[in-house]
Amino acid sequence: MHILIILVTVGLALLAQGYVQSMFRRYSQVSSSSGYSGAEVASEILRRNGLGDVGIAESNSFLGDHYDPSRRRVVLSSAVFHGTSLSALGVAAHEVGHALQHQQGYFPLHLRTLAVGATHFASQMIFWIPALGMVGGLMKPTLGLTLMAVGWGVIMLFNLVTLPVEYNASRRAKEMLSRLGFVRTREEAGGVAVVLNAAALTYFAAFVSSLLFLLLYLLPLVGVGRSRD
Repeated sequence: MHILIILVTVGLALLAQGYVQSMFRRYSQVSSSSGYSGAEVASEILRRNGLGDVGIAESNSFLGDHYDPSRRRVVLSSAVFHGTSLSALGVAAHEVGHALQHQQGYFPLHLRTLAVGATHFASQMIFWIPALGMVGGLMKPTLGLTLMAVGWGVIMLFNLVTLPVEYNASRRAKEMLSRLGFVRTREEAGGVAVVLNAAALTYFAAFVSSLLFLLLYLLPLVGVGRSRD
């Protein structure tokens, strides 16, 4: 069962990531009629929403676009920063969507930020427990299963909270691009939606994978409890 879940989760991750890259590259070949670059779109949306103090930085990492709340800056990959394609505009507006969430105190974003430390600790825990504990015989199997279930539970909850954060940022991006005239036709709006929806699949795949691993370690504990009853 363990091997099957690993194969399923790796397969989900590869399929989701491959689909994202495929859609991004496809719509990177479709220029927007407005002619704005991703950096210009990000700058204008920030300005229109009173966020002139949020910086915009360029990164050489492919699809490494993100919003950094600690430094209050939107980081865009070079392809998005300089690109005028539907992919570039969609991704840039999505990251600005996170800046707007931060400005407005969007609760799921706040919750996800608070959970980063616990999630990092949980990730370390699920890595070391099988190697040093359960396999090395340094702890009882029931304790090992419990700790693994707790670790995967934390990661699963983090991935669950991430879903509304990402979907909300994409919804904001689509609305702002159309309302401000960066996307001018139904076909362009559809292309942006395809790119952003594809990106959302990676977060959904991460949630499903973490849920499967949680069940893998939780169900044996339920069985142990019933056998004792």
